[in-house]
Amino acid sequence: MAGGMKRLAKDTAIYGLSSIIGRFLNWMLVPMYTRVLENTGEYGIVTNIYGITALLMALLTYGMETGFFRFINKKEEREPVRVYATTLYSVAFTSVLFLAGALIFLRPLSGALGYGLHPEYIGMMACVAAADAFCCIPFAYLRYRNRPVRFATVKLLNILLNILLNIFFLVVCPRIHAVHPEWISFFYRPGYGIGYIFISNIFTTALTFVMLIPDMTPGLRARFDPQRLRRMLRYSFPILILGLAGMLNQTVDKILLPFLFDDREYANSQLGIYGACFKIAVVMVMFIQAFRYAYEPFVFSKNRDGDNRKAYAEAMKYFIIFSLIIFTGVMFYLDLLKYFVDAKYHPGLAVVPVVMLGEMFFGIYYNLSVWYKLTDRTHWGAWFSIAGCTLTVAIIIAFVPRFGYAACAWASFASNLLMMLLSYFTGQKKFPVKYDLRSALAYAAIAAACYVAGMTPQIDSITLRLAYRTLLLAVFIGIFIRKDLPLSEIPYVGKYFRKYFRIFARVISKYCKR
Repeated sequence: MAGGMKRLAKDTAIYGLSSIIGRFLNWMLVPMYTRVLENTGEYGIVTNIYGITALLMALLTYGMETGFFRFINKKEEREPVRVYATTLYSVAFTSVLFLAGALIFLRPLSGALGYGLHPEYIGMMACVAAADAFCCIPFAYLRYRNRPVRFATVKLLNILLNILLNIFFLVVCPRIHAVHPEWISFFYRPGYGIGYIFISNIFTTALTFVMLIPDMTPGLRARFDPQRLRRMLRYSFPILILGLAGMLNQTVDKILLPFLFDDREYANSQLGIYGACFKIAVVMVMFIQAFRYAYEPFVFSKNRDGDNRKAYAEAMKYFIIFSLIIFTGVMFYLDLLKYFVDAKYHPGLAVVPVVMLGEMFFGIYYNLSVWYKLTDRTHWGAWFSIAGCTLTVAIIIAFVPRFGYAACAWASFASNLLMMLLSYFTGQKKFPVKYDLRSALAYAAIAAACYVAGMTPQIDSITLRLAYRTLLLAVFIGIFIRKDLPLSEIPYVGKYFRKYFRIFARVISKYCKR
């Protein structure tokens, strides 16, 4: 068992690291986009199209990735490769069907989405969504076969190529064209701008597809099983609803906003500002992503050992504390972090604290989901997601025309808060966990006090302002360490802290004797 848990921990670290590094590297493209693209509206188009693509991915995989793991790991399953083949052929068929329909009706579809002048944007988006949905199944097969290194390698090569192509098309080519246009005139078109972002994605998706061909081969050689597919679809349909509702919660603001204004250019500009400032809050999203990769193995391994509700409560407490530290840190150093995006996007900085708190609520909701996952009542998760999605859409439609992108941030905040509260109160009836609410509220009050104390004084010198806020952040962290995380309990850290503290004390003592 010990060896199995070590393997699980190692694989989780590799999968999680590849995802977090990938998200971080893509995050680092944002400063370039906000400076290279001509106006905020262009980045709004990118935000809108990728929001639609993310939603299409949830639709085109229709829960089959989870269904694949469920059926291929059944004890009575004697032909696992046929499960893989059935899943692969099913997703391939629906992806090709979607792509054919999108390309046949490309012009009316592009016009309906507001891209009648650039239908190729929608065509490229459709190609990427279809190919990525299909590639989800070979990636799942790699995870089933315990090949995390290959999984991470393909993912990271895809991201690195995407970054290099973006830099090439958006930075290098314009400079070459300004001096020697004849060198690149056969493939480069000045002024195409954001089109090259989608072209880069086409190349990287093609590379991923080619790299995964050896992993598709076992499934393509095996026989398709219609009866097995029917059982898999019955299992996967509720997951499709849950996935769509969850993805809508994350992307519906970026999809709907352009349709809520008569002036499409203004709407794209609003969305560009919102999308860029949303990226500053991704620090919280990356923390939640890292936590999620570690939390599910932790939960299910603890569940095998018996009732460990105390451990779940402890995990919740530390999640809240670290989230509050991240929130406070980002807000205290926003004077520096705002340069992550170009100055023309700075009017949207007011949404950063709202988005970060909303993401923290989502992280707490994910913690609370332990009750319906361990009791096999996942339909509750679907109901919570649908409720949150309904509230998000209602707020966006009602308030975005009047308040602009700020309403999108508050819609996400309210939606995640609602899902968190619904899950908590329902969970306390179905699977009671004694969470340390007193400690959580105490730390929230301390964080709020530090935030108000740090943001209220008008300190003109940025050096003094940051120094003052750093001191407040250190006080907050110090309270946490003193109360709930003694250094002596942290492996290595406590030992070396005591060692260097003694050295520091001796130096001070000698200095005083002089």
